[in-house]
Amino acid sequence: MPSYHPSTHGIHADDRVNVLTDVAPPIHTSTTFRYSRNPDDLNPVPDEGEFVDLQTPLVYSRLASASTNRLETILAPLMYPDARESEFDGSEGLANHVVSYTSGLSAFHALLVTVVPKVVAISGGYHGCHGVIDLHKKMHGVKTVDLHADESTWDAAGLGKGDLVHLETPLNPTGEAFDIAKYAKRAHARGALLSIDATFAPPGLLDPFKWGADFVMHSGTKYIGGHSDMLCGILATSAGPDGLKRAKTLRAERIFLGAVLGSLEGWLGVRSLRTLNLRVQRQSSNAENLVRWLHDSLDGKGDDAELVKKVVSNVKHASLQTADMSWLKQQMPNGFGPVFSIYMKEMRLARALPSELRLFHHATSLGGVESLIEWRRMSDTEVDETLLRVSVGVENWEDLKRDLLSAFEALASGKVTQKVNGGDNVQVGQEGAKVPEAGAGAV
Repeated sequence: MPSYHPSTHGIHADDRVNVLTDVAPPIHTSTTFRYSRNPDDLNPVPDEGEFVDLQTPLVYSRLASASTNRLETILAPLMYPDARESEFDGSEGLANHVVSYTSGLSAFHALLVTVVPKVVAISGGYHGCHGVIDLHKKMHGVKTVDLHADESTWDAAGLGKGDLVHLETPLNPTGEAFDIAKYAKRAHARGALLSIDATFAPPGLLDPFKWGADFVMHSGTKYIGGHSDMLCGILATSAGPDGLKRAKTLRAERIFLGAVLGSLEGWLGVRSLRTLNLRVQRQSSNAENLVRWLHDSLDGKGDDAELVKKVVSNVKHASLQTADMSWLKQQMPNGFGPVFSIYMKEMRLARALPSELRLFHHATSLGGVESLIEWRRMSDTEVDETLLRVSVGVENWEDLKRDLLSAFEALASGKVTQKVNGGDNVQVGQEGAKVPEAGAGAV
């Protein structure tokens, strides 16, 4: 069978598991499934415990379900784009190397439970992963060391065999990228494992396994979900016997972690993967166009330069890493990701800008078809107070540009949105808060 383009795999990779005639897969909500009526098919649980993979008959949805199995089946050729079609089939096939979870953080927790590192090299990135590590510090005293420190610092911290180097690329919240091969070499030289959080560069933009990753993690809530309506986490392991062994361990431990993705979320993920390649290519292209315009304006180029320079101080994105293009164009040949950051001249401008926008929702998270912007201090106390994280959607990029220009003009002229109903602004992120006539998302 030929190897297909990711767009084709997103639509047809699960054809092999079809047992019904539905063109659109149904939602399977049952939590339990009948055993065979043939007594000869009934086997007791082995002494070593239960094991479930994509070939195991469905028994109970905490072990696996039809919808989540289908999601993992589709993800496999997207996560391993260079593999032959025959490599995905059977109990040792690559489809069993992809394991879904209830959220990105539950996937990261499962990773730490499986690896049980004494030392984790990590730096910056998503604050939630640091929170999970703090829980593991309470339980068994895992230590951390700066990911970007020199090798002597790693050695002094005792990072060695069985430990974990965790790299997020592109980085949350700036969208900047790091050289995976460099960190793979450093980790493997010490017998450590390399995990890559590639949430900001979903399948089609980045293949971390090609550059030496042992584990690849995604918060599937973002681009794999793509519609801001599901929570999901993904862990995948490298090809080969070691990767298969790790994947089997992940699947066995997931049963007792209780972090199996729900049937509805599995179905939503299947729906979303149908358009993953289309969405991400458009979003990445939109982001690069906006970043180029902002960067050129800050360099004094173009008609908008004077206005942009009044309110914006900097913009960051992988596409601006010109000194790194020798490796970056190879690592991300199809685009540099849909997320970037804008640094405003002052904190008050960063806080005010989202309320002047019509096409960008002021909200946390990212990856949906709609554009989002977040004054990041609403979620992460460690970031610069002037930073705005921008998650670009699939809208026309020139409309998004005009929206930003209009907001910049309002800030520069001092004509900004008044407080809600004359009182205090309602805090974005406050669950259940209602914001009358909110500026973001007014259309």
